[in-house]
Amino acid sequence: MERETENRRQQVEEYKQALLPLLRYLPWLEKSVGTQVSRTYNGADMGEKLMGFPVYDGNLMGFVREAGNSIFMDRNYRYVYTRNRIVSHDDERKVIADATIKEWGILCGILSNYVLGGRTRSTLWSEAVQERIFYLVINKMVEIVEFWDKPLDKPRF
Repeated sequence: MERETENRRQQVEEYKQALLPLLRYLPWLEKSVGTQVSRTYNGADMGEKLMGFPVYDGNLMGFVREAGNSIFMDRNYRYVYTRNRIVSHDDERKVIADATIKEWGILCGILSNYVLGGRTRSTLWSEAVQERIFYLVINKMVEIVEFWDKPLDKPRF
């Protein structure tokens, strides 16, 4: 019992340390829900017609970079979706809302789906902001860490 408690404490501390760099984006993620955080640049303003490519908000790119370098990334995120029968944004929101520390891996899988998947499918990052997925996952992670530890200092945007 004592050993289990100590392991849990270490696990929560590890989660907390990895979560701290992402906290500064939480107010921006909340404020940006439903807004357009990317645009397509096609060179039309230069008189040339080029193939369009997405240009993302700097805060979004910072968040994706920080999250992508965190311990929360799970390269097998697709299995999280199939194992838990997650097929829509509503399913994701329900799983996130019901998550406890035991479902931390599911939260990591959902975050990974958008962060890692967005590297090859450009619309995923914007979709995660618009659909509130990034905000909900990080907020739930904070809630879980605060339940097992003490309140975290959340920066204001």
